[in-house]
Formats: sequence, structure tokens, C-alpha cells
Amino acid sequence: MTVSIGSRAESRAALPPGTPPRRRGARTMLARWDVKLSPYLFISPYFLLFFLFGLFPMGYTVWVALHDWELLGTHEFVGLENFELVLTDPQFWNAVRNTVGMFVLATVPQLLLALVLANALNQRMRARTLVRMGVLVPMVTSIAAVAIVFGQLFSRDFGMVNWVLGWFGVDHLDWAARRSTAWIAVSVMVDWRWTGYNALIYLAAMQSIPRDLYEAAAIDGASRARQFWSITLPMLRPTIIFTAIVSTIGGFQLFTEPLLFGNGDMAGGSLRQFQTVTMYMFENAFRRFDYGYASAVSWMLFMLILVGSLLNFVWLRRVGGTK
Repeated sequence: MTVSIGSRAESRAALPPGTPPRRRGARTMLARWDVKLSPYLFISPYFLLFFLFGLFPMGYTVWVALHDWELLGTHEFVGLENFELVLTDPQFWNAVRNTVGMFVLATVPQLLLALVLANALNQRMRARTLVRMGVLVPMVTSIAAVAIVFGQLFSRDFGMVNWVLGWFGVDHLDWAARRSTAWIAVSVMVDWRWTGYNALIYLAAMQSIPRDLYEAAAIDGASRARQFWSITLPMLRPTIIFTAIVSTIGGFQLFTEPLLFGNGDMAGGSLRQFQTVTMYMFENAFRRFDYGYASAVSWMLFMLILVGSLLNFVWLRRVGGTK
């Protein structure tokens, strides 16, 4: 109320003396509309871009999924037939299994390592700023370069990983040939790339925790480990939920790492042992040119991400003791 009275008084004061009452009323009305509409005009570019490049493509994908949509040929309306085919497609469920497996192997160690790394970066050390900047190097590195390097590390004949395992009497592994080893190789690649990013998010949240809490705990005789479990983790609960949900979205959309690990093979190996849902969607769209079926797969992926994010959110809130 104070703002509207003040703005009204300012608008009246800005008018020259002798202004007709009608003109005063029009200018007052324009000032009111300016105050009410200006915030929406400022944020409108985001919503316009979201509608053009986000909402409209999603809606159009639903329309395509309801058709037998090929690159060359007619677009025949088939209703929910594509979705029924997806639900009974063993290759789709194989891709779901691979995606969930690599997501678990990549996300759980990634967030745990990020917590440990952020706690270490939050301590006093020399060249602390330089070290904090260094954890972002994997993220800014080209994903193609990362895949090439890790492809060499996990090479069957001359890879460094097999060379190290040979010290312990382990025979050379063909990492891309088996489902479990391929999952591990891709997950290590994802962890190396994104652990530092999540660590900086945790570090920013740790620095917002009042230092008085740690000082009071130290006076009471709490060790650093006790302070971490009793103060740091409870205060980081919202940030942990955020990173878990973001990691779930990224994990279910895993595409580039397994694709380059398989040397561009969209099938994810001869037995589809590391093909993700996104790779299966691209295979149907750009190899088989069945855009209707690929659109149905994309919406099933959207539902998987939604369910996975909700499960993560509910589980983390229950583990944290919040309601």
C-alpha cells in the first residue's frame, strides 16, 4: 500500500501545475499499469523462448508419437499403438535396464565423492582458490577428448586399467564386451567428469553454514567427523536433494559417454549391453527413420525421469527426517 501511494504521489508531483484533471487521471492510470506490467515484460523473453524451444516441441512430439511417422511417406494416425509397442519391446526394456544400472553406478559414488571433496576444499589449505578451480577442469574438457582418453585407459590389450589389474593377477578384461564391465567403464567416465561440479555446489552450501555452530560444537568437544555428521549433513539436506534430482535427470539422459565408448555404435555393443534409452531413441529416429516410435520412446523416457526424480526426492526427505 505504501508503494502504490508513493508512486501515485510521485506521478502527481511530476505533473506541471495547471494540468487538466483528465490528463492527471490518465497519467496516474499509466503509472499503475507500468508498475503492474513491467515485471512481466522483463521476464517475458524467458517464457517466449521456453514456449518456442521447450513447450511447443514437447507438445509436437506427442502429436508425432500418435502417428506412424516416417521420414519419407505418409503420416498415418495410429493412436496409442506406438506406446503399446514400446511397453512390449524387449529392446526398450533392455535399454531401461542399462540406463538404470549405469545411473546407479555413476550417481551414488559421484555424490559421495563430491561430499568428501567439498569438505576437504572447505578446510584451510595453501593455494585453496587454485585447487577449487582445478576441480572444474574435467567439466570444461571436451567430452570427445574424455571419451578417447578413457577408451584408451579401458582398452583390452594395451589399456592402463588392465595393466594395473595385472599386478593383482587379473586377466585382461574386454570392458566393452560384457554388460557389467561396460557399465563400470562408462560410470567411471561420468564420475570423473561431474564429481567436481557437484563438489563446488556442496562447497558453496557449506560456506553458507554459520561458523558459530562449528565453534559451539568444538567447545562441547565434538570432533570434525562428529561436526560433519551432526551439522554439515543436516544443513546440506536441501542441496543434496537438488543435486540428486539433477543427477537423476542427467543420468537417465546418458548418451554421449556410452556412444563414444562404443566408437559411435548406436546399438551399444553387439548385444546392446550398454545401450541407453536415449541411444535407443536416436537409433529409431535417425537409423530406422521411425519418428513416431522414437517420439513414444522419448515420452517414456520423460516418465522414467519424472518417476526417478520423485522417488529420489521422497527417499532423501525420509532419510533426512523431514516431512
